[in-house]
Amino acid sequence: MRPRGPVSRRVRGVLLLAAVFAALQLANVTGRDTPDTRNYLSYAMSLTGESKRGAATATIDYVCASRAERARRDQSVHVVRFHRPDPADEVLAECRKQEWAAVRPRLAAGQTGGHTVPYMSERFMAIFEARPGYPAFLVPFVLAFGVTWGLWAAGVVIAGAGGVLVFLILRTLSVPVPLALAGQALYYVLPCGTTAMRPMTEGLLMALTLAAVWGCALVLRAGRRRAGLALVAASLSALFTVKHSQALFLGLCLAAAGAVIALRRHRRLRRHGSGPPPREVLALAAVGLAGAAATLVLARLLHYPSEADSLQDLLTDHFARPDRARPWPEFWQLQGNFWVEWLRRQAWQPLFAAALAAGAWGAVRRGGAVGGFLVAAACTGILTQAGHPDINIWGERLIVLAWLLPVVGVPLLLEPVVRGGRVPLPVQGRPDRAGAVG
Repeated sequence: MRPRGPVSRRVRGVLLLAAVFAALQLANVTGRDTPDTRNYLSYAMSLTGESKRGAATATIDYVCASRAERARRDQSVHVVRFHRPDPADEVLAECRKQEWAAVRPRLAAGQTGGHTVPYMSERFMAIFEARPGYPAFLVPFVLAFGVTWGLWAAGVVIAGAGGVLVFLILRTLSVPVPLALAGQALYYVLPCGTTAMRPMTEGLLMALTLAAVWGCALVLRAGRRRAGLALVAASLSALFTVKHSQALFLGLCLAAAGAVIALRRHRRLRRHGSGPPPREVLALAAVGLAGAAATLVLARLLHYPSEADSLQDLLTDHFARPDRARPWPEFWQLQGNFWVEWLRRQAWQPLFAAALAAGAWGAVRRGGAVGGFLVAAACTGILTQAGHPDINIWGERLIVLAWLLPVVGVPLLLEPVVRGGRVPLPVQGRPDRAGAVG
C-alpha cells in the first residue's frame, strides 16, 4: 500500500496553485465582460425564473457597472485626464440609456420568445438560444452570490478546473509532479486562464476539451478503458450543450487523429510482423466519430442555426445588413486574407507560434498516442478561428483552445531535462501499460 503523505502533498500543491490564481483574480472582479456576456447572463437569469424585464435589468446593470469601472480605471491613469472628476456615474447613465434603447422597443414589439433578452434581432439571438450549457452552469452561482460575484466565482471554478485537468493529464502520462504543477501554472498564466475568467463559453469549452484529452490518456496510458471512453463521450455530450460547433470539431478531430494513429500502427505492425490491432485507439476514434454524427443529427432535429446562418452572421455584421447572395466565395476570399494577416502578425510577435511548435514537438515526441489526440484537440481552436475569420475579435479568444497544446506539450518536452536525461524517448511500436502501442 502506497504511503498517503506524497499524495496529500500533491493535492496540496494543486489546490495551492488554484487558490493563488483565485486570489489574484480579486484584482478584477468586474470589467471582464464582452458583448456576448449579456446574452449568456440574461439566459441564466431567465433560468432562475426572472421575467424578461427583470433579466434585462440585472444584465444591463452588470454590463454598465463594468463599463463604468473600466472608465474610472482608464481615466485614473490617463496622462491628461487623471485629475478630472470620476466619470463613472456619467458612463453608467449613458450606458443604461443605450442598452435600454436597444431592448425596450423589441420587448414592446413582442420579441419575448426564448430565454435571452432581445438585445439584437431574433435571428442573431437564436445562436445563443442554442447554447444552454453555460447559462445553466451559471445559475447556482448567480443564485448564491448575486450577479457580480456569481459570475466571478463561476469563472474561478471554471479556470481552476482547467488547470487541475492539465495536472491530471500530465500525471496520467507519468510526468513528474513538479512539471505537472508547472503545466497547471502555465494554464493559469497563459491566455487560457485570462480567457477562462471571462463570462463567456470559452473557459467551459477548454475545461471540457481537457476532460476529453484526459479520457484519451486514461484509455491509452492508465488501462482504464471503460472510464476513459465514458469521459470522452460525456465531454462531447456536455460540449453540445455549451457550443455544438465545438462538439462537432472535437469529435471530428479525435476521429481523424485516431484514424491516422491506427493506420500508422497497422503499417508498423505489418512491417515488423503480426500483432494485436490498436483497439483502444480505434475505440477513441469511434467515440469521436459518433459524437460528431450525433451533433449533426441533434442540431438538425432541434433546428439549431446552421453553417449558412453562421456564415451570413459573419458577413452581414450580425444580420445588420442584407444577406449576401454569394456568401461562400466571399467567405473563402476573407479566409485567405485573414490567415495572411494573422501570419504576418505572428511573425511580428512569434510567441504563440513558438509555443505551438514547442508544444507540438513535446506532444508528438513524448506523449505517444495521447500526444496525437492532444494535437487534435488543440486543432479545434484553429478550426473555430477559421469558421470566424474576423481579425478584430477580442484577444484572439476563438483560437484560445490551441493554447492547450503548449500548456500540456511543453512540460512533456521538458521531462527529460527534469529527469536528468535518464528516461529514454518512447519507443515506437512498443506496447504501453494499457496494451496500446506507444
